[in-house]
Amino acid sequence: MLSRILIGVASAAGAAAIGVPGIAAADPEPAPAPLNINAYPPVKLSEYAVMDNTWYAFIAPGGVTCVLQRSGTYGCSGPMPGAPNGANMISGGPAGVPGFANADRPVFDFVGATKQLPANSRISYQTISCGTDGVITSCMNARDQSGFVISPGGSYVVGETNPLLDRPEGTNPFAN
Repeated sequence: MLSRILIGVASAAGAAAIGVPGIAAADPEPAPAPLNINAYPPVKLSEYAVMDNTWYAFIAPGGVTCVLQRSGTYGCSGPMPGAPNGANMISGGPAGVPGFANADRPVFDFVGATKQLPANSRISYQTISCGTDGVITSCMNARDQSGFVISPGGSYVVGETNPLLDRPEGTNPFAN
């Protein structure tokens, strides 16, 4: 008789536990989306020229120094909230995904005095464009749609997979 009562109580407790909804943890805030920097008006390149006109440099929000080299490389150095492994630098080339790194000093400080990039503007050279809305800074390479975002809500790389190479099964990039 006692075993029947214990089995009944255990079954009722199990049914009650199954019927109770679980407590869900709050989802983390999503990282900010990349800016549509090509929608911003461009600044005059000559006003940002440094290194005998072979580089273009600007100061981004948060005290980050960014450069675009005429060779096609680009990057930023300074505080990057939420960057992987506490990185304080990111750089990319004319093709391929940029990468984060750590440096023991501000990498681009040697370019000298640079101007602040105004909010809602961009600087572009060949296929590279960098822009800011006054809070978020984003650089994109139009050649392969890769780039990066630096923002108070997190810093990350964009375009780690090339949509022309990593396509869903059964799709064709050459057919509409």
